[in-house]
Amino acid sequence: MPSVFVQGRPVDSYPRLAPEARRGQVRRITEVGEEVLHKPCRDVTEFGPDLAALIDDMFLTMYVAEGAGLAANQVGVDLRLFVYDCPDDDGVRHVGHIVNPVLEAPTAGRRLNDEGEGCLSVPGAVMAVARPDRAVVRGQDRDGSPVVVEGTGYFARCLAHETDHTNGYIYLDRLSKREKKDALRQMADRRDEVFARRAANIAALSA
Repeated sequence: MPSVFVQGRPVDSYPRLAPEARRGQVRRITEVGEEVLHKPCRDVTEFGPDLAALIDDMFLTMYVAEGAGLAANQVGVDLRLFVYDCPDDDGVRHVGHIVNPVLEAPTAGRRLNDEGEGCLSVPGAVMAVARPDRAVVRGQDRDGSPVVVEGTGYFARCLAHETDHTNGYIYLDRLSKREKKDALRQMADRRDEVFARRAANIAALSA
C-alpha cells in the first residue's frame, strides 16, 4: 500500500511539509467563543488566486500550530474549506484540501472509536469523542474539480472534525456540559504553553 495519499490519490513520495506551505503566510487561529466558529460557513463559489492563497496560508498555519487539519473559519474566514496532513491508524499519510465538503452519512453498524480529540481553536484540551471509524467526504479542489476522500481511524476522525467546523460546530458541541467544562479548564491551564510552542515554531521558520 502507498505510504502517502494526496487529494485522495496515491503518490510515490511527498515532502515533509506540503508545497503550499512554502507560499503561505501564518494567520491567527480563532478560538472557541468567536462567532465565526459557531455558525455554518458560506459555500465557496469563486475558484481562483484568492482561494489558492488562502489554502497556502492555511497549510502553513496548520503546520506552525502542529495540527492535523485546519478549517477556514479557524483563520477567521467564513468559507466551507479545510486542509489536512494527517496519518491514519496504519501510518499512511493523507495530505490535501477539500472545498465545500460534505460528509457522507455513516453506513449502519459502523464501529465507533471513542478516542482523544483536540482542536487548534481549543488550545491544549483533549477529550474523548465518539466518531465512526470510517469517513467519506465529497467536495471540490481549489480549481473546482470534484474530489472524494476516504479515511479510516484517526484520519476518519480528522475528516469528520474538519467538516463539522465548516457546519459551525466544534468538538465541544459533542460533549456533555461537564465534559465541556473540563475541556475549557484544560485550555485555561495549557493555553500559554501551546502559544509559546506556536511562537517558537514561527521563529524557527523565519530563522
